[in-house]
Amino acid sequence: MPTRLLAPEGVPATIEEFDHGGATLVVETFGEGRPFVVLHGIGMGRSVFLDLATRLNGRVIAVDLPGFGEAPEPVRTLTMARHADLVAAYLRSTGVSGVVAIGHSMGSQIAAELAARHPDLVAGVVLAGPTVNSASRTIGSQAGYLLWDLLGESPVVLWRGAREYLRGGPHLIRKMRAMIVHRPEDTFPRVRCPVLVLRGESDPLAPMSWCEEILDRTPDAELEVIRGHGHETLISDARPAVRLIQVFAERV
Repeated sequence: MPTRLLAPEGVPATIEEFDHGGATLVVETFGEGRPFVVLHGIGMGRSVFLDLATRLNGRVIAVDLPGFGEAPEPVRTLTMARHADLVAAYLRSTGVSGVVAIGHSMGSQIAAELAARHPDLVAGVVLAGPTVNSASRTIGSQAGYLLWDLLGESPVVLWRGAREYLRGGPHLIRKMRAMIVHRPEDTFPRVRCPVLVLRGESDPLAPMSWCEEILDRTPDAELEVIRGHGHETLISDARPAVRLIQVFAERV
């Protein structure tokens, strides 16, 4: 059975597996109010969002995508679009709509696809540390940038990240290829809801040039730069990001 990982002590929570089309999500839900769907990056899982999830004011819907965290490995590696369709199928099964989809790193690609492919479910999108920069679309460059960013992180972040990468299993390179072949710049013009782009000031995976390209391609987007943070801004200290997300969520 999946484990309760994010819900604060004493807060009722639902932890469940959702099977659809040969793939399985693990979903942890708690809280009341505006629904936030939290989508993690490559090699990660919902457990890395402990700080974020406990600070959000609303209904948190945090997932382990197939083959990450506690979710079993799918028969086939999912594309970004198929990940989005799986999350949409879960939301429809539970009757949830009007979500703010928060995607970190690879999760930003899935969040964008979710909004573009299922606009009736999504009220707003947060792209935090958005990948994949069109100027650096190789496994080597993305892995190098990630390692460089992690060098300055706290031991807690390093431990959480290493643990989740190990859980990602032997198919991690295949999953990374699925992330890299996706062209989010083709998806952004189809996102019609408001979009908040969050960039850590020193994030090498989401350079300013890429974030500006996202703004140019997305009909209704704004950018906020979080000072003193890098790519892991939703993981190491989510307070600045949460303040911006809550203000954004009140407007959409």
